[in-house]
Amino acid sequence: MTGLGRRDFLTAGAGLAAGATVAGGVGAALTPAAASAASAHQQPAAQPVRAGAVPFHGEHQQGILTPVQRSAAFVALDVTAASRAELTDLLKTITERARFLTTGGTPPDPGLTAPPRDSGVLGPTVVPDGLTVTLSAGASLFDGRYGLASAKPARLRIMDEFPDDSLRREVCDGDLLLQVCADDRDAVTHAVREIARATRGGMGVRWRQDGFVSPPRPSGTPRNLMGFKDGTSNPDVHDAALMKQLVWAKGTGGEPSWTAGGSYHVVRVIRMLVEFWDRVNLHEQENMIGRRRDTGAPLTASAEHDDPHYENDPTGDVIQLDAHIRLANPRTKASADQRMLRRAYNYDGGVDANGTLDMGLVFVAFNQDLDRQFVAVQKRLAGEPLTDYIQPFGGGYYFALPGARDSSDWLGRTMLA
Repeated sequence: MTGLGRRDFLTAGAGLAAGATVAGGVGAALTPAAASAASAHQQPAAQPVRAGAVPFHGEHQQGILTPVQRSAAFVALDVTAASRAELTDLLKTITERARFLTTGGTPPDPGLTAPPRDSGVLGPTVVPDGLTVTLSAGASLFDGRYGLASAKPARLRIMDEFPDDSLRREVCDGDLLLQVCADDRDAVTHAVREIARATRGGMGVRWRQDGFVSPPRPSGTPRNLMGFKDGTSNPDVHDAALMKQLVWAKGTGGEPSWTAGGSYHVVRVIRMLVEFWDRVNLHEQENMIGRRRDTGAPLTASAEHDDPHYENDPTGDVIQLDAHIRLANPRTKASADQRMLRRAYNYDGGVDANGTLDMGLVFVAFNQDLDRQFVAVQKRLAGEPLTDYIQPFGGGYYFALPGARDSSDWLGRTMLA
């Protein structure tokens, strides 16, 4: 790839979309809420905002506090750029493409003899469709290739294998992660292809996982493929002080200064053994989760968002001591800063080689401190009854880069400074 600059990236052919796929998913209907994300990102006057567009510029990247869109693709990448200069070109190109795709517009006319400048999947004019593109760096990007060892986020590493995991390392980790989310499946597909068109030669797919969010049925939080509401106790993204405490890195306390405004980005692909789960009686299912399946209410309460009040059930007579919600969030003073912001997606990959249904959850979480939050919670969940019905097998730890502040900025600039 020697000498391959941004202009060459932008005219190269597609490669990203044809990479290895872990499992596929199809979007489901959910009322788009992307417009309400504008308050979470500063929007320069120079960048026009089209209907359905999530502002691209700001202190933080889009796709973190943004309301969860219906459809997503998680694409882990191995960088093949030959030098630090080529890595810089690669990151600038990804930024340029993401900025255009999330804003929308009409691609330039290439003339009669050149290939089209866009796949045409969305028609002659690219519509934003609530699209967000979030770029994160994996631990392997900070090896000796690009002189980034001293810039590595303090807690970033390859994904831990916990006692109940069945990790397949070929579908774990990666130098970069692209999280591409939109209100409709075709917008996600289009964005993946167009970023591929621009970056072939600079990076290749390590693994890919598509996902979807179910609509609220009948109301409230969407459900996962076990039939339970997923994400009920998520922290409030509109509480800036809480996000500062739980999501955004500070660039202090041993972290490189460039990490300020970024976040530790966890992706765990978890297969659900649904054919076994569906044979378990409802009472046992609810005891394992700690919530009612129909309403999502804690077993000690009547509505989804009610406090379970564990202090009134200290011996686990109603919500068992090893119930998932009790282990994940004990709601104590000591565990208050261990909460994380989740953006879970379902996946349905059809069947495996044995004809068994292949479906489950793409667990996604953003953390200020990987060990204080995700890892601490995961250690508490070790051996929970639910482990008989789930099989974590892929994903990785990444660091979501700080945002591009304006039209002259690019993702990763401070990391490479």
